[in-house]
Amino acid sequence: MNIKERNENMRQFFNSKIDSYDETHQKFMLTKKDLIDSFYSGQETILDLGVGTGLELIHLFELNGNVKVTAIDISEGMLKKLKERNFGKNIKTILGDFFEVEFGGPYDAVISTSALHHFVEKDKLELYKKIYNCLNKNGEFINSDKVALSIEEEKKLLNEYYQYKDERAHCDTPLSCETEKKLLQEAGFKDIEIKETYNDNYRLIKARK
Repeated sequence: MNIKERNENMRQFFNSKIDSYDETHQKFMLTKKDLIDSFYSGQETILDLGVGTGLELIHLFELNGNVKVTAIDISEGMLKKLKERNFGKNIKTILGDFFEVEFGGPYDAVISTSALHHFVEKDKLELYKKIYNCLNKNGEFINSDKVALSIEEEKKLLNEYYQYKDERAHCDTPLSCETEKKLLQEAGFKDIEIKETYNDNYRLIKARK
């Protein structure tokens, strides 16, 4: 299974979870709010990768109803739900695969929550380089996501993925904090911070261009 096939599986999986998505992700709302509070100080242009139904944007638009947001998601069903929110008309949406669509920009910040733990190391490095290139000078990338709590756990989860990748529609491949930091550095980022969140196996990762 290549990255394109895997992303198509993700599209089908998340389209099937639209009705339960918000309820499932309510337990991450404090983490999503913390992500916004960790960086927002008036940035004008923001890209949200894997926006889903836009739960993290609720707090952002509470802080600034005029912020310019571009949101990318592979699920057309999720973007439809996003557009139904009271701030939906203020968001430019892009339907598609992170690796195929143009990000546009440049942006003051790129954010993501609970979306990037579906990529193996080589694909994630490619994605981080693409994020780096769409940021303004000194722009920030802020990611709140699932991580492997050790290199050993990372290897175990990757082995499970390769064993079952052709059988499971959805299979997480979170990387360790050590690997995340290494990939961000290779992509060109500096001032990398990794902090614990309200969820045990989630981390808030910040990096500056």
